[in-house]
Amino acid sequence: MRQTLILALLALPLGHVWAEQIGSVSTKFKWVGPNDKIVVEVFQDEDLPGVVCYLSRAKTGGVSGAVGVAEDTSDASIDCTQTGPIALPEDIRSGKRNGEEVFKKRTSLLFKTLQVVRFYDAPRNALVYLTYSDRLIEGSPKNSVSAVVIRPWATPAQ
Repeated sequence: MRQTLILALLALPLGHVWAEQIGSVSTKFKWVGPNDKIVVEVFQDEDLPGVVCYLSRAKTGGVSGAVGVAEDTSDASIDCTQTGPIALPEDIRSGKRNGEEVFKKRTSLLFKTLQVVRFYDAPRNALVYLTYSDRLIEGSPKNSVSAVVIRPWATPAQ
């Protein structure tokens, strides 16, 4: 009972932002269990509803991947775009929330996560999203960045 509860808690995603899987492609055939793949997911920045980010990441297959104990590699890429009007809260506009985590996903059973953080580049009126992987002891220098220039958004006439 105790072990089941611990495993259930470890399986919960980190953070409060959920990603929707758009699709995936296999990268390595596995005789037993699912193949290794690249997964494409989408999530919306909860603080800025006019921004959506597409994230591609490696997902380890095989038996260990099927039961959730495999460690995914640190390979990931991100592209974000404006999908509607963006109203920047003052604490984002002032830079007080630069480096704020907007997405986090566990990529190993205990110690490794994939994160997305947001920065505001005031001189260029742009939002910058950085994805990277970290571990309890040592992170990875692999990263990807995407910028969203905030443009006026035309709303349909009523």
